[in-house]
Amino acid sequence: MSVINVGQAVVLGAIEGVTEFLPVSSTGHLKIAEGLMDIPVDDDAVVGFSAVIQVGAIAAVLVYFFKDIVRIVSAWGRGLRDREERTSHDYKFAWWVIYATIPIVIVGLAAKPLIEGPLASLWVVAGSLIAGSAVMWAADQMGRHKRGEDDTSFKDAMLVGSSQILALLFPGFSRSGATMSTALILDLDRVAATRLSFFLGIPALTGAGLYELKDALGTGVGVAPLVVGTVVSFVVAYGSIAWLLKFVAKHSFNAFVIYRVVIGVLLFGLLASNTL
Repeated sequence: MSVINVGQAVVLGAIEGVTEFLPVSSTGHLKIAEGLMDIPVDDDAVVGFSAVIQVGAIAAVLVYFFKDIVRIVSAWGRGLRDREERTSHDYKFAWWVIYATIPIVIVGLAAKPLIEGPLASLWVVAGSLIAGSAVMWAADQMGRHKRGEDDTSFKDAMLVGSSQILALLFPGFSRSGATMSTALILDLDRVAATRLSFFLGIPALTGAGLYELKDALGTGVGVAPLVVGTVVSFVVAYGSIAWLLKFVAKHSFNAFVIYRVVIGVLLFGLLASNTL
């Protein structure tokens, strides 16, 4: 019998779709929901399921930014064939995304036992939600928001890409929150920071989902829950992306900071009272 049924997969897919790209921690919200539904959060199959349904959210990014991705990939392909094309920003940006993904891959493989073991604790999630909120608030205050997407550099991509490690090691910190905060500290404006977070998340999250697929299928999650969770994640994530880009164009990240603190404190309370 699958450790996650179809109904639970719908709920988890919706949560993944809403929270993957918002700086509130999709992993943290998934673990809280799994705990409330009595799903073992540290089970290999459950960890694998969470990684696989992220592919649905990534597919939403691919569809939403299809024209941008085609432009960047085309520039990269032309640059491989023609030296003169290698001066374009899109060609360089494609390589930067590849290079910036390497650190999280290395750490992810090396620290897999910790990530799927002690660091999967809901106590870690609660602490990381609050700690990440402090970082996000400070970054939004420190950043001068003066640089756009065309002003990004190799250094920006590497620092922002490497910051994904924080979310990998401390579920609750939020991959989006870590990358956006780092970009803001580097003085990118909020829209540029958000878009950079999206692009850098594509290879990292896709790779994680494909890598965990064997665990999800081989140790207790049926095909039906995986498919349903991934499809729901895609649909909800598409709407979430559109909303977030409009929101950050006119607002600070303070609403997300307050929300994260409230959820973190609530989770500490639920854990302390043995409700979770």
